[in-house]
Amino acid sequence: MEAIDFEALVGRFLDRTLPKAEWTHQAHLAVGAWHVDRYGPDEALARLRAGIRALNDSHGTINSASSGYHETITRAYVRLIAGFFATRPGQPLPERVSELIGGPLGEREALLHHYSRELLMSSRARAEWIEPDLEAL
Repeated sequence: MEAIDFEALVGRFLDRTLPKAEWTHQAHLAVGAWHVDRYGPDEALARLRAGIRALNDSHGTINSASSGYHETITRAYVRLIAGFFATRPGQPLPERVSELIGGPLGEREALLHHYSRELLMSSRARAEWIEPDLEAL
């Protein structure tokens, strides 16, 4: 993976100028990782909730029971990123994120190892935190 300019990526995320086409799974992971690294998992989750909803609004993506922000996916990835980072203390952020994205968590369907598709894609999981039904995080 090429080096990511985290400050620029996060800046465009925060000021809602990141184009929808660039709001990829890898961008989600990188922005999430930056937040977890900077703020810790709890504050990162609160900031990501607000930021993702705001970015969706700027793209015209409705945050509803069937589209936009997804609580379970966001919270699960924050937890997984924090756990991944805990195994790499002192490693520079770009290296940790490169490993994160290049590993199993970088796969678009990584959460399906933990959740059935039906549960993860449910409107309930989109609206609120749901524990995994297949394998603990």
